[in-house]
Amino acid sequence: MKRSPPSHSTHPWREDIRIAEAGVRLDGTLEIPAHARGLVLFAHGSGSSRLSPRNQHVAHVLQEAGVGTLLFDLLTQDEERIDEETGELRFDIGFLAERLRMATRWVDRNENAAGLRIGYFGSSTGAAAALVAAADETTDIGAIVSRGGRPDLAKDALSRVRAPTLLIVGGADKPVITMNRDAYEQLHCEKHLEIVPGATHLFHEPGALDRVAELAARWFSDHLPAQ
Repeated sequence: MKRSPPSHSTHPWREDIRIAEAGVRLDGTLEIPAHARGLVLFAHGSGSSRLSPRNQHVAHVLQEAGVGTLLFDLLTQDEERIDEETGELRFDIGFLAERLRMATRWVDRNENAAGLRIGYFGSSTGAAAALVAAADETTDIGAIVSRGGRPDLAKDALSRVRAPTLLIVGGADKPVITMNRDAYEQLHCEKHLEIVPGATHLFHEPGALDRVAELAARWFSDHLPAQ
């Protein structure tokens, strides 16, 4: 079923939101620029949250390019405390993918996001979760971007991904380059692998994160249709 355009499409929209389902509550921030061409859900990486300055920077650039963003916590506060001690949840890709699907279902029900094609932006293990969630036949995802991701952890879901996928890796992040190249070969969708020269895993180097944001904005602008 085609979704109707958002009622506020001519005006920007920002709200702090709470995604609630089956007793789980996840906090997030929804920002939609006027005449948005799509909405990107962020799946953050290991030990991070919706407050990640790197993801917030990318989100701002996407908004400037006319793409809406939803940054949200993949874990509850209790789960975050457990994960800080054990690290077990950040590598549970199936668990994280279901949280991303949960957020996607919330978007489908949200009148302020109605009509916007959805994309996923994943970092580190969050990239694997994004690919697994997008491989679900019931999920219609318009585009995926992975930043310093671990797409190899998506395993056999890679071959089922249909959404155009951009893999971005730092040129100095040698082990992750190999993992991304191997995963790239298993993708059967429109795809591209971009290596940012001199950048390490977190893209701390001057200009590196700006390059990531530029590449992501271009990819989503090309693959998420304007309303």
